[in-house]
Amino acid sequence: MAGSGHLEQAVLRVLWDHPAGMTARDLLTELDGRELAMTTVLTVLDRLGRKGLVTRHGDVRPHRYVAAVQRDDYIAELMLDALGQAPDRSAALARFLGRVSDDDSDHLRRLLRRRRGPGDRATGDRAGG
Repeated sequence: MAGSGHLEQAVLRVLWDHPAGMTARDLLTELDGRELAMTTVLTVLDRLGRKGLVTRHGDVRPHRYVAAVQRDDYIAELMLDALGQAPDRSAALARFLGRVSDDDSDHLRRLLRRRRGPGDRATGDRAGG
């Protein structure tokens, strides 16, 4: 199915916006503007379930589907996967950092400082020793 990755992401976005979960029919309604069959939505939900991204609560009918991962975790995994495909990780990181906003750069610096800890120098060596 062409564009199934985009459809999977669209389904996840809808599920993240509805943390209590949704039926496949409700999901189909939320994906309005797309010419989709119910079987297509069910196939995408099944595929996402096999990937561990969606959980189906099937103890009652109709089944309810819930995102099994948080949006931020999913996005972080996408970023790591993309970086893992780069033959030159340093070049890819440099290009990425060259394109982020100043606010994002400042935020990344703060996160890296926090990750290294208060006693670490910029090189990552422990202060005083």
